[in-house]
Amino acid sequence: QVQLVESGGGLVQAGGSLTLSCTISGHTVDYAVMAWFRQAPGKEREFVAAIRWSGGTTYYADSVKGRFTINRDNPQNTMYLQMSSLKPEDTAVYSCAAGGGVVNVAVAGYYFYWGQGTQVTVSS
Repeated sequence: QVQLVESGGGLVQAGGSLTLSCTISGHTVDYAVMAWFRQAPGKEREFVAAIRWSGGTTYYADSVKGRFTINRDNPQNTMYLQMSSLKPEDTAVYSCAAGGGVVNVAVAGYYFYWGQGTQVTVSS
């Protein structure tokens, strides 16, 4: 069983920075790909970024490319999302996810395990 726990959310002013963490426990084979998704009030969940646990290949949504960085610390079993130049439209609940046979990293349905989510609020 894989468990994910996010931390690091909060309130930040536009233009500011915030780093989210996702600590993973469980069998490594079950989370070959790790990702961050977000959901704003009244909107559908959307892909933010993903990383392959082995090799470290990264993927980003166009809306965050150049502003967000996803990375992982394998020995610590922790994934991070470094967010900078934050905008009010980045306000959402951010959730980390893990999956094994992920064909399309941007599709939530491929991820078996999810964290509880952490709120990020960007004020204008």
